[in-house]
Amino acid sequence: MKRVLLVIVLVVIAGVAGIVRSHTRGTGLHLRLASAHQESGELREVIRKSFALSPGAVVKVSGINGSLTVETADTKTAEVYVERTGKEAGALERRKVVIESSATSLTVRGEKGDLGFFDRLFGSNPNERVLLTLPRQVAFSTNGVNGPVTIGDIAGAVKVSGVNGRVDVGETAGPAEFHGINGNLSLALRTVDKEGVQASGINGNIELRLAAGVNADFEAHGMNGSVRSDIPEVRVEQSERGHKYFAHIGTGENRISVSGSNGNIRFTRPVSAQNPAAQAVRVKNEEERECLVQEWINEN
Repeated sequence: MKRVLLVIVLVVIAGVAGIVRSHTRGTGLHLRLASAHQESGELREVIRKSFALSPGAVVKVSGINGSLTVETADTKTAEVYVERTGKEAGALERRKVVIESSATSLTVRGEKGDLGFFDRLFGSNPNERVLLTLPRQVAFSTNGVNGPVTIGDIAGAVKVSGVNGRVDVGETAGPAEFHGINGNLSLALRTVDKEGVQASGINGNIELRLAAGVNADFEAHGMNGSVRSDIPEVRVEQSERGHKYFAHIGTGENRISVSGSNGNIRFTRPVSAQNPAAQAVRVKNEEERECLVQEWINEN
């Protein structure tokens, strides 16, 4: 019996020592990061990396606890800028941002850090802001973002899901999917791909900004709201029972489908004044990119 009690005591001592070591490592790291922000008491870490991407590359962003901004430019280089902030020692170690790349892909994801059970249970997570500058000729997808998402013009496929915040998207030409968004969705369409545009589970209003010459067949069902058009040539029809809405756009054919939305749907034209978010993420050259990055950093 004494031997069993001795083993239990040793296990408890070892566990406490491990927790103490973990806190010691975390404090040492974040005291250094906080040195430039002692007045506010905020801990801050900045990650900035650049990668070469080939046309048609696939870019994925997931698990971000904060805002995501995607600028697009006529470039072959992707630039990743991540700002992480925490309010207490050890906060920045509770989560980490992993960046992986190749010539044909770029992945940015947030995930749990390497701390112990008690640190994860009682500590606060850091906030993250992610800014990407990408070539327009890519396919882009994001999921699990706890904050607003703004995306510039994308030539390839776009997929957005699991966002707790508004979503603003510049012109798209490829297939597009939007699922599980807790906020308004604003999307500009230069064309509608043969795979179409799909939106479901949108808890907010939807604005579809249609370029002149867009051809599509629109259908919406299972929604708590109405559909209206500010475009004279796009006429919206409603089923007799009021559960479905239809619109024949141009010559029709490719589909725009909306289901399970909690808000209204509106058709407009992509006038610059109506689309400040998309205008703000169009970059012409490296100098302009650098200015926009600095503006983004100084927002708060």
